[in-house]
Amino acid sequence: MRREAARMNLLHTFTLVSISSLATTVCALGQSPDTSRPAAPQSQPGKPEAAKPEASSPAQAGMGAVRTPDLVKRVGGDRELSIEVVDGVYRFKQAMIESPLPDGYPEPTPPGAIDIKQYPSVRRAELTSQDDSGAAMMSGFFPLFNHIKKRDIAMTAPVEMDYQGLYKDFMSDEPAQDGATTMSFLYRNPALGPVGEDGKIVVRDTKPMTVLSIGARGASDPSKELESLRTWLKGQTEWEVAGDPRMFVYNGPFIDPNWRWSEMQVPIRRRGAEATPSAATAPAAAATPAQAAPSGPTS
Repeated sequence: MRREAARMNLLHTFTLVSISSLATTVCALGQSPDTSRPAAPQSQPGKPEAAKPEASSPAQAGMGAVRTPDLVKRVGGDRELSIEVVDGVYRFKQAMIESPLPDGYPEPTPPGAIDIKQYPSVRRAELTSQDDSGAAMMSGFFPLFNHIKKRDIAMTAPVEMDYQGLYKDFMSDEPAQDGATTMSFLYRNPALGPVGEDGKIVVRDTKPMTVLSIGARGASDPSKELESLRTWLKGQTEWEVAGDPRMFVYNGPFIDPNWRWSEMQVPIRRRGAEATPSAATAPAAAATPAQAAPSGPTS
């Protein structure tokens, strides 16, 4: 197995195991409340509890899932595949996403489809390591968990993995000798905490970006999914690679392993467009209200 494929498969397995460990810890310690939503008032003794109003919009139901057609364009793979939103939860056949996505994030790509997607800036807690061994990554995983627990931030989806320096040249499939991996937990919105450093953790706002994304499920092979993205890019002339690959892992251990949802993505830009810093190296910005997503993709 080639070096980059072995590295990505190790990290893919590690991420799933780490989420399992996190879920077990959350069950033991108690899930942090979702502070992105107002807390429900406690009823007073001897006073009847008022009836709870029904959700007035899809964003108030379930995990807040909504369709985002302006941010997603199907360009390859199985073009007939489609996700559903059921009671505020993203679903595809037996797959589902049991945690909310950050505000303004596009809907997930169904396994087997290829989309161009527009992502807004997101506030995220990052941990970067040059050592991508399982032991080293595990030792770095729990500082991220402790960070969100300390700030009373509920777990969102996905866990993001950025692979800096994985390739010398992505399009020619030429691997690099050195690189780093950044694991990120996402804030649902910027109001949940300021940017800055928290021990080993760096909290920053990413740059908005356009990506080419392929959906996957179960024990997928990230190198094969990246090859599918590479093949699509070679078959057109409008878009070019603009950054390092990244992986999205949407599910924890309570989802059937065969239906755990993930995505492999490559940042892209229109040919001739000015290069901008990648998400993982974008400078931290001052705390601001959630930024609007960039305009939707066009062919």
